[in-house]
Amino acid sequence: MRRVRTSSLVSSFLLALTLAFTGATQAQAAASSYVALGDSYSSGVGAGSYISSSGDCKRSSLAYPQLWANANAPSSFSFMACSGATTGSVRSTQMAPLNANTQLVSVTAGGNDAGFADVMQTCVLSTDTTCLNRINTARSYISSTLPGNLNALYTDIKNRAPNARVVVIGYPKFYDVEAVCAGLSDTKRSAINAAADLLNSVTSQRAAAYGFRFGDVRPPFTGHEICSGNSWLHSVNISIGESYHPKAAGQSGGYLPVLNAND
Repeated sequence: MRRVRTSSLVSSFLLALTLAFTGATQAQAAASSYVALGDSYSSGVGAGSYISSSGDCKRSSLAYPQLWANANAPSSFSFMACSGATTGSVRSTQMAPLNANTQLVSVTAGGNDAGFADVMQTCVLSTDTTCLNRINTARSYISSTLPGNLNALYTDIKNRAPNARVVVIGYPKFYDVEAVCAGLSDTKRSAINAAADLLNSVTSQRAAAYGFRFGDVRPPFTGHEICSGNSWLHSVNISIGESYHPKAAGQSGGYLPVLNAND
């Protein structure tokens, strides 16, 4: 009888210890501090429902950082991402909330450094040759100059938030080249997709060098590119600034699951 009672006491102790540990873990998770950095792909341009106080940064209540915060209720949430941001402007205008207590950081950056908007405008308005020349200029920049810009950004993040899990999130491919649709030629579409692949490759390599996670959104966007039957990306939009940006479905169905998988 004594052996049974002793066994019962040990089991009770272990159960209490497990519950205490689990409770501590859950409390720690609930107390997480999240800072969302980056450009228009993180601010949510294209998703609509812009937060009026964000002004020209066009932060959307339907952007993946806000959706993640809504679902996880972090102890603090700083939504700093801004339309038009470059690696340099992220460093100069978005870093203030980062500190040793920050536990999660997400960031998209690099597309504007490489002249994303100008590339797309050139390819929409010009010939195949002019488009390809502009893309080649962007590719050269991505290969030669962007790595140093990303190094500077990632160094700042690591120094300011040394204990954070940092998730660097990339960019989708824009076009379903196999589909038939009006607009850009297959030559232009293929070249734009290839440039997006290069941008993701360089970004992923630099993120890995800093021990950061890279979130690849190309898999969830597969089948949802421009020209697909269910595009999660705007093509040329009446609201020009939203062109070639994820719709609300791209934020919730493409970007948010990638952050969830890496947070």
